[in-house]
Amino acid sequence: MGKTATIPEILTLSVGYAVHDRDWNWTNIRSPFSRIYLVTKGTATVKTNNANIILTPGHLYMIPAFTTHQDICTGEFEHYYIHLFEDSVAIKSIMDEWDFPFEVEADELCHILFKQLCNINPTLSLPESNPKSYDSKPMLFEQLKRNRMRDMTVQMESRGIALQLLSRFFKHASRKPTSKDVRLIDSITYINKHLDEIIDIDTLARMSYISKDHYIRLFKKSFGNTPLQYINSLRIKRAEILLTTSSMTVKEIASTVGYYDHSYFIRIFRKKLGLTPLQYRQKSV
Repeated sequence: MGKTATIPEILTLSVGYAVHDRDWNWTNIRSPFSRIYLVTKGTATVKTNNANIILTPGHLYMIPAFTTHQDICTGEFEHYYIHLFEDSVAIKSIMDEWDFPFEVEADELCHILFKQLCNINPTLSLPESNPKSYDSKPMLFEQLKRNRMRDMTVQMESRGIALQLLSRFFKHASRKPTSKDVRLIDSITYINKHLDEIIDIDTLARMSYISKDHYIRLFKKSFGNTPLQYINSLRIKRAEILLTTSSMTVKEIASTVGYYDHSYFIRIFRKKLGLTPLQYRQKSV
């Protein structure tokens, strides 16, 4: 049986071909968009908290949005690149629901698709490869503006190509663990639908017809996080997008993602990312 999911609204922020020689070395990269690379020559390394990925010719690589990573290049390295932004107001992204492989094999069609995407989007190539030059709020606004000003047929074709490339990873993706315990199913659905509201753990436990302590233990056993950690993780990720792509105040963003205690939002955000929301926004300016 095939996979079923709502097809994401994907925008192509940037696309192009890059040639490097020991000059693709960047640290502490974390972006609100996903990256896909098609390597054509040489090698490089992408380091994440969980893996060291060796980039080699003939393969596609994807770095999901909000993946903190480091790029290392010690020789020649050439690749196509595309930056994909999920244009959705939903707090939970479809990309959050799946575990993707970092690497899949590429075929000749992948090369054709990238070439065509570059041909129809000559204005979307990056001026330089340093993430600091493009991974900022003003640049993201500019990229979104340019994206939406393109001819409709170019937008349609670009989205189709981007989805074809993304499908290569979806083919080998697996849904993130969901609980087989029926007592948790309704509460998980409730969390995902009400992330922008106050969510009370006692209410979730009553919904599951078990005590609060038992509910927390069951949840952590099933998902690896407590209910509060799970909720905070989804909310902070959405807050990152809003801090980067909107002019809303920090207080407005806090309430939009379900934090009605402004100070608590700042504490949780700083604990997870090491910066206050305002520092995070200033860093991307």
